[in-house]
Amino acid sequence: MSKPGKPPPQRSDHETRVTDHDHASLRLWLRMLACTNLIEAHIRSQLRTRFQTTLPRFDLMSQLERNPDGLKMGELSRRMMVTGGNVTGITDQLVAEGLVVREDNPQDRRAYIVKLTKEGRRVFRQWADEHEDWIVRLFEGLGEKDRGQLYALLAQLKQHVVDLDGQG
Repeated sequence: MSKPGKPPPQRSDHETRVTDHDHASLRLWLRMLACTNLIEAHIRSQLRTRFQTTLPRFDLMSQLERNPDGLKMGELSRRMMVTGGNVTGITDQLVAEGLVVREDNPQDRRAYIVKLTKEGRRVFRQWADEHEDWIVRLFEGLGEKDRGQLYALLAQLKQHVVDLDGQG
């Protein structure tokens, strides 16, 4: 609790490291990173509290929901940007809970195809509906016009970064 007349303690994040003397682009980058981390922490907390699950489990099921024919373990690993071991561990848990199945891959006997079960689709739909509500609520701090502007500006930044990476 803060003392009378003193501001409450500020939460420490990446942005607290910068000063007005730092380049505006650095300040902007660290503000974006701080916002991303705050939003992700909120989502992780909500998933844990509401559904006793984790963001990686949600992400894996999200990939499978968008690919009803299933995905190979290696493709899941690539899309989620995690190691194959992480995907295997998450998949093992979800198989044990009856939310996903592993099927033999007819094109490659060494690989499995992972798919959501009917129960997995039902559970994920519930999670995804609430997840969307959380995101909407988090961004309600910006007006509709501001959200549109931010979206357009971030698209412009994204394209610039893609273009720069293509030159490297």
